[in-house]
Amino acid sequence: MENKLKVQIWSDIMCPFCYIGKRRIEEALQNFEYKENVEIEWKSYQLDASFVASPEDNMVEHLAEKYRKDSDWAQNMLDNMTENAKAAGLDFHFEKAVLANSFNAHRLLHLAKKYNLANDLEELLFKAYLTEGKNINDLDTLSKLGIEVGLDAEAIAQVLNSDTYGAEVQQDQEEANAIGVQGVPFFVLDNKYAISGAQPATAFLETLEKVWQEGKFESKVTLLNTTTANSCDINGCD
Repeated sequence: MENKLKVQIWSDIMCPFCYIGKRRIEEALQNFEYKENVEIEWKSYQLDASFVASPEDNMVEHLAEKYRKDSDWAQNMLDNMTENAKAAGLDFHFEKAVLANSFNAHRLLHLAKKYNLANDLEELLFKAYLTEGKNINDLDTLSKLGIEVGLDAEAIAQVLNSDTYGAEVQQDQEEANAIGVQGVPFFVLDNKYAISGAQPATAFLETLEKVWQEGKFESKVTLLNTTTANSCDINGCD
């Protein structure tokens, strides 16, 4: 058996269920006997790569327009998701959320990955967007978050003021398309099994144990859960 069980996670910072999914797999890992042998790799996925935000945007109006519903319907959706987050120990504040394109944040995550800091930066980016109401497309904000996790300020500036890691973001997206990812979060365990959506911690734990016990890792991905619930795609979050 290989020493490391790799878990690849395709996610977008703009996806609330991706943050919830992060918490749930972390909960599963706390109960996994071989957690020290698990390697997490974050992969970029943009729900809407062409999105351009304006200063007037707010989450309620954005959802209402996107789904062609009224503002009460949109607010109810956000309230339900906030309660879902509380169950995972998260504190969402959609009323403060600043809608933004996540491309630059994903590029910075690739820099963090180079230094094994991607998981730490992913956490701060989710918190910045979903809890603190920060603009995760603002270069100063991204720089501060990068420095907070231990990245070099000059290296951050070099990335953010260029197109560095743009190709890597696109490659992650293409890999997701190739294995049939239709929404995020999407988890692939040692290129063998996949879990779609922010499933309960028990589902992650069972799959971790299954992969570990089998001990033979294959390149073909078998999707264990095909539900579109508790995930986000280009049309929104369910």
